[in-house]
Amino acid sequence: QLQASGGGLVQAGGSLRLSCAASGRSVSITVMAWFRQAPGKEREFVAGIKRSASTIYADSVKGRFTISRDNAKNTVYLQMDSLKPEDTAVYYCALDYGVILSTGSGSYDRWGQGTQVTVSS
Repeated sequence: QLQASGGGLVQAGGSLRLSCAASGRSVSITVMAWFRQAPGKEREFVAGIKRSASTIYADSVKGRFTISRDNAKNTVYLQMDSLKPEDTAVYYCALDYGVILSTGSGSYDRWGQGTQVTVSS
């Protein structure tokens, strides 16, 4: 299971850190990712971290967001800096038992419940 937390309300230019705690399977042997979904829009890929610990990011967040993990705590983080109003969305963490980091939501096996991030202008 995945438990996401850390969302909230922040002003533009501010920062938030999201956490996703995984139970039942070690984070170090899975592919983890963050997606987001704004009202009326499709769910979109934000960032992912491979088994090798390498990372990829959506162009819209590159240079502002950082995904990382703590294997001892079975937790993946998303540090979000320089937030913009267009970052407002429900953020979901996802887990893939495979070996390839995909940006498509259909590839993921488990999903967290989502945490709301609201950025005011």
